[in-house]
Amino acid sequence: MAMLIKNGKGRGGRRRPIADINVTPMVDVMLVLLVVFMITAPMLAAGVNVSLPKVSAEQMPPETERPLVVTVDKDGGVYVNERKETIKLKELAPLLKALAENNLEKRVFIRADQDASYGSVVTVLALLQEAGFRNAGLPVDPAEARRIRDGG
Repeated sequence: MAMLIKNGKGRGGRRRPIADINVTPMVDVMLVLLVVFMITAPMLAAGVNVSLPKVSAEQMPPETERPLVVTVDKDGGVYVNERKETIKLKELAPLLKALAENNLEKRVFIRADQDASYGSVVTVLALLQEAGFRNAGLPVDPAEARRIRDGG
């Protein structure tokens, strides 16, 4: 938007337009976008919310392909990847084989809540072994592991 300003040379003076950009609407839009992203970002966290055990362990190196993730909650419910519905244990091996496209060397992470029963976790590990998967891991909370390792 341009504004006209008097030159000050009496009544018949020339007016010159001011070509400044009005940034107020742009700032308003950016603030709205910031609020929207701040609200939606926590909702994008995938998977079932579990409390990982806190132990001292080295962090695994990053991989080029995403591993399969089996989650065991504190009630013994079993979930695969980002799916929010539980699956039956007899369906676990066929589902993982289908997701891995029969690549039994694919890494499988078992995210177990620290309050999950030992039997539930071992049952999932045994099913993975029976299905032929050889690369299973149990991830832990890396920040807490670092704190324990450093003696804090």
